[in-house]
This record gives sequence, C-alpha cells and structure tokens, in this order.
Amino acid sequence: MYVLALAASVLGEPLKEARGLRAPFGCTGIINSLVSVSTAEGYNMIEIHGFTVPAGKKLVINAAPNAIINLMGDLVFEADASFQTDGHLFMISGNGVTFNGNDYTIDGQGAKYWDGLGTATNERRKPHPMILLNFSGTFQHVRVLNSPAHAFGVTNKATLTISHVTIDNSLGNLPNLLSGLKPAGHNTDGFNVLANDVTIKDSVVINQDDCIAIASGNNINILRNKCVGGHGISIGSIITGRAVSNVLIAGNYLVSSEQALRIKTFAGATRWGNNEGHSGASGLASSSIKVIPQFSVRPEVASKSSFEPPQGVTFTGTNVITVLPRAAMVEVNCVPGDCSGTWDWAGLKVYGGRIGTHMYSGIINFRQ
Repeated sequence: MYVLALAASVLGEPLKEARGLRAPFGCTGIINSLVSVSTAEGYNMIEIHGFTVPAGKKLVINAAPNAIINLMGDLVFEADASFQTDGHLFMISGNGVTFNGNDYTIDGQGAKYWDGLGTATNERRKPHPMILLNFSGTFQHVRVLNSPAHAFGVTNKATLTISHVTIDNSLGNLPNLLSGLKPAGHNTDGFNVLANDVTIKDSVVINQDDCIAIASGNNINILRNKCVGGHGISIGSIITGRAVSNVLIAGNYLVSSEQALRIKTFAGATRWGNNEGHSGASGLASSSIKVIPQFSVRPEVASKSSFEPPQGVTFTGTNVITVLPRAAMVEVNCVPGDCSGTWDWAGLKVYGGRIGTHMYSGIINFRQ
C-alpha cells in the first residue's frame, strides 16, 4: 500500500540540551580517536567525544545489543585531498541501539569534494553515503553538515526510527573553484532507504538532490519533515530485484523543490512495487506545498515481460500544491497499459503551472 500525504509542518530549531542517558564513571566506553573504538564497543554506554577522523579513514562502531551511544562533541571527517575514498565515512551496526546526537554536528567537509558533478565522476570520488545506519533502534538529534554526496544510507535489519536530524548542504547551492558556474553540490541526497520498518520524522533536509529516496523496503513512514531545495520525496529509482510497498508520507513541507513527489523506475526494471497481503487504498497526498514544479509517476519501462506496474495512487485529505508558471501541474508518464486500478485524486488541488502532457485515464475526481 502506498500512502503519501504532505501537510504543512513548521519545524523549530531544537534546543541545545543533553538528551542522552549517562552512566556512572567507569561504566562508559569513550571514543575520542579511532584507536579507542574497539575498546568502547565492549560497553553498553558509549560516548563519542569531539574529534577529527583523519582523511581516508572511517569510523565504524559495532555496538553491543541495546547499547546507548551519545555524541558529546562535534565530529569532523577530514577531506581526502586525493579524492580516493569510497563508501561510508561513519557506520553504526547493532540491534536495539539508541544514538543521541545531543544536537552536535557531524561534518563531512563536503565543500572540499564538491565539483558540480556529484557521483558521476571517478576522477574526484566522493565517499557516500556519508553515514550508514545499519542498526535497529533510534537515531536522533544530530546535525549533518556538508556531506560529500549522499548523507545517509539506511539499511537496518529491524525497526529503526530516525528523528530530529538536520542535514545542511545549503553551501552546495553556490559555485566553487571546481564547479565553474554551476552549483557545487550534486547528488547530495538526504536519506536513501533500502530497508523495512523505517520511520523518518521531524527532520530537515537542505540539499541539491532527493530529500528522501525510498529505493526498496516495506512499512516505511516519512512524517513531518521539511525539505528545502532538492528534488522532493521519491519512491525509486527502483531497479530489478527491488520493491517498495506500504509507504506513508504525511505532514511534510516542501519548499523550492524540483518535484513534490516522484515515483520512478529505471528502464528495464521488472518490479515496481509489491502489494501482496495488503488491503485498502494506496495513496499519495500533499498539503500546502509551495513552489513545486511537478508530481510525477514515471515507470519509463523498456522491457515489460514481468514488470509489476503502479497499482493505485490516491490523494486523501485537503491537499494544495502551488507550482511555478512554466511547470507541469501533474505528469503521469506511464507506458500505455502499465498503470492499473482507479486512482482517486479528489483530495488534490493544484494551482499555477500548465497542464501536464501525460496523464493516466484511471485517475478520477481530478482536473488540471
């Protein structure tokens, strides 16, 4: 089931306060350098004190079950001037882990990598995702500054809740010496989800690519987030062997996004989504969205042999989208015969923009 609802949400700045639980002295593992990590992993309470991770190195924490990790100072990942670092810079794995950022900053030094090309070039590699969340539990109250490319990869094996995270790649909107006249930041996705049972809520993403992208997974909730710039919230791009189902996107606020919501598969992909075992309407909804060019559903399928198409997208509630004058109000770019079911869009109102060139005949209760 796909239920996506965007409603206005005003997110205030969190107060700076220690939210983590503290253990008595001697019962806590301290990480203040990479050398201290292996010892600290043996404790159920871990404190990460502010330090700089050397260029080309990674911070990897394999936490004990039900461990509590507190960030107690700003964490900086020194940029690799050789542009040879691949993969994540910071990874946490484990089960039932609680990570409290206490509103400190994790700095990826992205401005020293950005060249306007993102991940499309091997000449200047950009480590991504900057932070890999490979654990179940909670991750909360942290600021991520200037990710080299994608900020978060979410690959948990059991339930994970992410909340009160701010990703600030606003500096990437400006050109630099490497990018020429183009904005320097590119492919700076906020959250890339490839997992089941994920909630991302009450967070802010300022970037130049997808705010939140769901590439695969089931039972995913995207709630009350604010996206500034970038490409909006995306289901996809979905490739062969991956599926997305049972998604709720509600209460989100998008400003100056290239798209509001996007559902897309790569050409040749053989699965779009799996609704087996789920009942009720699938849906898409948005409220009070400002300056958004378009919402689109874009299968773009080259081979249809075993493709599973979108099976119902419904807007619910009171939903208002305002688009730029030259932007399409709605684009539904389905290959003929590949979208199915009745899509009830009674809850959607779109103002501004032009009539889209692609629509699906199964959409009811909506006019451009």
